[in-house]
Amino acid sequence: MSEPIISRSSYDTAKTRSDELWAKIDSDPSGLRMLTGDRPTGALHIGHYFGSLANRVRLQDAGIETWVLVADYQVITDRDVIGDIHGSVRELLTDHLAIGLDPERSTFFAHSAVPALNQLMLPFLSLVTQPELERNPTVKAELAAAGKSAMGGLLLTYPVHQAADILFCGGNVVPVGRDQLPHIEQTRVIARRFNERYAGGEQVFTEPDALLSEAPTILGLDGDHKMSKSRGNTVMLRMDEAETAQKIKKAKTDSERVITYDPDGRPEVANLLTIAAQCTGRSPEEIAEEIGDKGSGTLKVMTAEVLNEHLAPIRARRRELEQDPGYLFSVLRAGNERANEVAEATLGRVREVMGMVY
Repeated sequence: MSEPIISRSSYDTAKTRSDELWAKIDSDPSGLRMLTGDRPTGALHIGHYFGSLANRVRLQDAGIETWVLVADYQVITDRDVIGDIHGSVRELLTDHLAIGLDPERSTFFAHSAVPALNQLMLPFLSLVTQPELERNPTVKAELAAAGKSAMGGLLLTYPVHQAADILFCGGNVVPVGRDQLPHIEQTRVIARRFNERYAGGEQVFTEPDALLSEAPTILGLDGDHKMSKSRGNTVMLRMDEAETAQKIKKAKTDSERVITYDPDGRPEVANLLTIAAQCTGRSPEEIAEEIGDKGSGTLKVMTAEVLNEHLAPIRARRRELEQDPGYLFSVLRAGNERANEVAEATLGRVREVMGMVY
């Protein structure tokens, strides 16, 4: 599946704002509030970890107020069978806490537990047109990925729901990849239009900025696609050392003996080098030079070893958390309580400026 098309000018503008955000994070992160999260579709894998989770911990530890959405309503946007959502939420919480997100510094909350958040969709929907929603390239990509020809109403309005996620809590930092930029731009438009149409130009909502990450995309072990549970090409965070080594051993490479870092010409080999580099803090080129003509077998053994070493403390913490699901859901309930307080206040302000307080 190809990436959604983003215009060069839009990307350049977003990149400039993102660079300014990174500079502020490094100098003074006060006043920044990050909104991030995931759909609960099961346990997470190293593609999630290296692609976004590790960066969330970094931002939390930098002092940014962190809000983590458990997007349970998004599970039903593009699928007919929802599966075990309760179990998937438990797995999602386990992985997030195991990697280092701290409930004392990060607020975890679920879509379905915050009614006022979802009620914001009604005035927000009045601010966008059907063609604008249908043009959203990320929505089109989600539809194609789901293998559907007709778009459901929830998927069509997904960008508006995401705007409510971000704006209800005053989120002004949203870590995303380039393919998610259309959603952030739609959120900025909704915030701007609300302020102009309903608040007489008063800034009820602040336009958020995308924080573009330089985190790598981890390919699946088949070497053909992004790592995906549905394709069975993953290394899950919950796997043990033996399972991880076996998975890496079966990873697709090529027949060339000398190991080189060539993402375009040798994507499968480059992927293993990228994983090893993320685990060790070294460059993939340096690791490739060290292995030299020892072949892909040596590369796989080394990658499995450093990956297992890197994940060892995360997996140990994960085993502890698995023994106490009551604690996991207490974290979510506490976050839901805080999210409801904030959402009710935001909705109250919205009703006030719209003249709907009776």
